[in-house]
Amino acid sequence: MNKTININLGGFFFHIDETAYQKLKRYLDAIARSLSDDPQGKNEIIADIEARISELLSERITDARQVVNESDIDEIIAIMGQPEDYAEAEEAYSESTSYNYKRNTSSKKMFRDGDDKFLGGVCSGLGHYFNIDVVWIRLAFLILTLAGFGFGIIGYIILWVILPEAKTTSEKLQMEGEAVNIDNIEKKIRTEFENLSSKVKEGAHDLSDKISNADYQKLRNQTKSGFQDFLDTMGKILVTLFKVFGKFMGVLLIFIAGITIITLLLGVFSVGSLEFLNFDGDFIHYPPFFYDSEMPKWLLMTFLFFLIGIPFIVLFILGLRILSPNVKRLSTAAILTLFGLWLVSLLAIGFSGIEYFTTHAYDGTHVTKHSITYNPEEPLKVRVVNDDNIYYLHNLRSRDNSLTVTVEDKEMKYSNDVNIDVRKSETGNAYIEIKKSSEGRKRHNANNNAEAIQYKFKSDNNTIVFDAFFLSEYKNIWKDEEIDAVLYIPEGTTVYFEGSSRNFLDRVKNTQNIYDRDMANHHFKMTSRGFECMDCDDEDNNDEDNDDSWNSNNDNDLSFLFDSTINDVKAELIITKETTKKQLEKLAEWFKDRKDIDIDFSDSEFYPDGRIKSYSLTVDCNDGFNGKSTFKGIIVNDGKHGFTRKYNEEDKSLAFKIW
Repeated sequence: MNKTININLGGFFFHIDETAYQKLKRYLDAIARSLSDDPQGKNEIIADIEARISELLSERITDARQVVNESDIDEIIAIMGQPEDYAEAEEAYSESTSYNYKRNTSSKKMFRDGDDKFLGGVCSGLGHYFNIDVVWIRLAFLILTLAGFGFGIIGYIILWVILPEAKTTSEKLQMEGEAVNIDNIEKKIRTEFENLSSKVKEGAHDLSDKISNADYQKLRNQTKSGFQDFLDTMGKILVTLFKVFGKFMGVLLIFIAGITIITLLLGVFSVGSLEFLNFDGDFIHYPPFFYDSEMPKWLLMTFLFFLIGIPFIVLFILGLRILSPNVKRLSTAAILTLFGLWLVSLLAIGFSGIEYFTTHAYDGTHVTKHSITYNPEEPLKVRVVNDDNIYYLHNLRSRDNSLTVTVEDKEMKYSNDVNIDVRKSETGNAYIEIKKSSEGRKRHNANNNAEAIQYKFKSDNNTIVFDAFFLSEYKNIWKDEEIDAVLYIPEGTTVYFEGSSRNFLDRVKNTQNIYDRDMANHHFKMTSRGFECMDCDDEDNNDEDNDDSWNSNNDNDLSFLFDSTINDVKAELIITKETTKKQLEKLAEWFKDRKDIDIDFSDSEFYPDGRIKSYSLTVDCNDGFNGKSTFKGIIVNDGKHGFTRKYNEEDKSLAFKIW
């Protein structure tokens, strides 16, 4: 049992037991003896030291009944430092003259800063040692962690372990590279005291009021309920979690915004600047509205950078402020400047977007006819070739693509959207009709764009050689352009379709209803009703399946065919394990004639008896709805497969479906 004493320390009231009081008094007397009697230094330092001790004790007093004990004083002494620290400082002070004393030139020592820490104070300590803002040290560790496969975390933990924390006043001065003398000690203590003075005064005055006005008997009779303690603990946990979450969000914002800004800068320099310097490469890909724009691409890239980058710059600064409140907010002038740049960029990009859509407003065509001569006694061959020096293709096929190629040091659009048809000539003369299609802002612009398309063919030695591609101006790379080449020949002419033409034939009419791709490598003779195959076998001939459930003469009145349906409400194709290849071919023709729906199942597999084994379906309704089966080679078992196009369904996700 110890006797307690009431003391006034630094202007605040404390209960302290007698042993602790004696130790505190001896400590303060030792400090006073270590200093000179010069009131300019001694009195202010003693006052500040007492105020600092009062502050530290106030932080430890959590209850009005609590008494300052000897262990509290020991902790205070450990933090404040031993009197010898002040004695060393006084020696330097005593050797000076006229108060212009000689300062100790103390080299910096590396500590962890416990007063400004996020985790362990490592970054703050490094910032003091290298005279760098702690924000940049933290960013360096973040980048090293993200880009260095976690090495930043390992390095942080190592420094956390080996670096001591600056706890005493002398250690804090050494961490900041300042001499441990009377002036710096006073300055340090005063600075720390002023930072928390308002907090300490409020807490200490409240505590003093509670102690002086306390009814101790009543306090002893009052106890805090267990539920209230639980709520207080949960509140502290939630506050801590919210702080951690806030720091995490700050790191996330910095990371995302930083990556975005770096990407945009690379885009501006690699696209805008290089294009401005006439140094452009295949690795550069512009957004669609960049093509055929009135503004240069480097200027559009700059506007696009400001449009996307400015919001991320704001997010980056916000993340920095979350991590470190010391980061200053943007000034009003800077905010207005950024907003103005963003608004101008929005208007410029919006104008370019509107301009892009207007360049697709009208369709245009350009048709040319070219007479050809051939020997009617020999088969006329149809061949398709590609120029591999311009762009190499492993497989020749018609496709709606747009690629960038360089022809004679000029960038141009390359496309394989070429369709070839052969029809009976009504004039008795053989000729080729080339129809070029394009888009433009006005009708005449579209027609001019179509006329500028470069497409070649040649006729030699009874062989018509069509190009598998066409070239167009680079600005038209996103326009819907195509070539329709039609070969007109007199009746009685024999044509041989070479294998290279297989994937370019488009709706070539024949009497046996043979698919276009199956006409390759066969001889066909032009008759009054269309082509007639001269060397096709039974598998290629598709008119031998005379199923009684279908009659082409009354096709317009037919609503059901092989479990499939076509009416004004829907068009539905049903495929079962009993469906045959010939039935699918008739169904494809039926859907094409009735609803202009293109069905391609050429990649499907069939059993020797003609029944379907696995199917791969591609459907184009030619009204904006199209699709294909998710996987190739789907095995057809007891279930049903196919597609449905509902014409009265407003929900687009339900209007068309392949299963």
